[in-house]
Amino acid sequence: MISKRLAAFGTNIFSEMSRLAQEKGAVNLAQGFPDFDGPVEILEAAVKAIREGENQYARSMGDSDLVESIAEKVFRHYRLSYDPYSEISVFAGATEGMASTFLGLMNPGDEVIIFEPYYESYPAFAALAGAVPRYYTLRFPEFQIDIDELEECFSPRTRLLLLNTPHNPTGKVFSREELAGIAGLCEKYNVIIMTDEVYEHLTYDGTEHVPIATIEGARERTLTISSMGKTFSLTGWRIGWVTGPAELVAAVQKAHQFLTFAPASPLQAALATALKVLGDDYYKKLREEYTERRSIMIDALKATGFNVSVPAGAYFILADFSELWGGDDVSFVRYLIERCSVAAIPPSVFYTRDPEEGTHLVRFVFCKQIATLSRVRQLLKEFSNS
Repeated sequence: MISKRLAAFGTNIFSEMSRLAQEKGAVNLAQGFPDFDGPVEILEAAVKAIREGENQYARSMGDSDLVESIAEKVFRHYRLSYDPYSEISVFAGATEGMASTFLGLMNPGDEVIIFEPYYESYPAFAALAGAVPRYYTLRFPEFQIDIDELEECFSPRTRLLLLNTPHNPTGKVFSREELAGIAGLCEKYNVIIMTDEVYEHLTYDGTEHVPIATIEGARERTLTISSMGKTFSLTGWRIGWVTGPAELVAAVQKAHQFLTFAPASPLQAALATALKVLGDDYYKKLREEYTERRSIMIDALKATGFNVSVPAGAYFILADFSELWGGDDVSFVRYLIERCSVAAIPPSVFYTRDPEEGTHLVRFVFCKQIATLSRVRQLLKEFSNS
């Protein structure tokens, strides 16, 4: 029998849609993993580490070379200084880092503020910790926040605010002004900020990713989580990290040591190499390549009749299908697979406070090869002409 804490959570929607896509032979734009490999430098570094015997437990908070490389990277990009041995910890993916944050910092009955639509694991983390979610709804197509409305989510029991920027699934990148407002509220109510920034290097049209830890007064209450999976197109490696004040990192580490203890040693060594040898040119090229992919998908969706919210970051597109289908999002994605051979995600599953907000929307990913996206463009063209 499943535990009461997890009984409310059904089959993972990504697994379900990927299975359906495979059964129907559809192009899978549902699950956010690339259909191409990461940089060869990282792959070769992992092989080298394995062959040279880096195959035993690493330091629980992260391989020494890796935490030092992360500290250097964060300072180079954002001018944020963290002690590599007390203010950084490495996890088996960002997801484990977030779960460890909830388990290490939250007590049963504590409240956490979550922006919806959300990455589907966020409510599960709260359930595991016995925490109570309070949701703030971001609304299509601009997904702006109102600070006064957001303040209504705070209470004397609020312990944590979970931020995600660039945002999955909307593609929203929170502005400096929005972040300052959020930081001000968290300071006012003495709330810890956990910020999921795994898409930090995927922003478009000159949009700036601003870590909330750089906002005045926020660093000492902020845990920033990122990972290698999205930046280096190696989502199966599961290496993530957190940076933050030593006392907060220590609380997260206390949970981590009893979950996975340490991620795979040779993969940590490979990431340390990547952070050293891949410079700013890599990140610039990454944005350029994803900008091209985004353009292909936006143009194809608009030509088909979708009302598209153009993402400023990450690699997701939310689109309104109201002009194409009279049913809800779940029925539409099944119809799309049957008629168009393209799989997407019904985003109403990412809402709790206001699920109706997602029933007219569909989420596509564009972290795929140009050839894959060109195939989707052709399938959508045939669909719109049928």
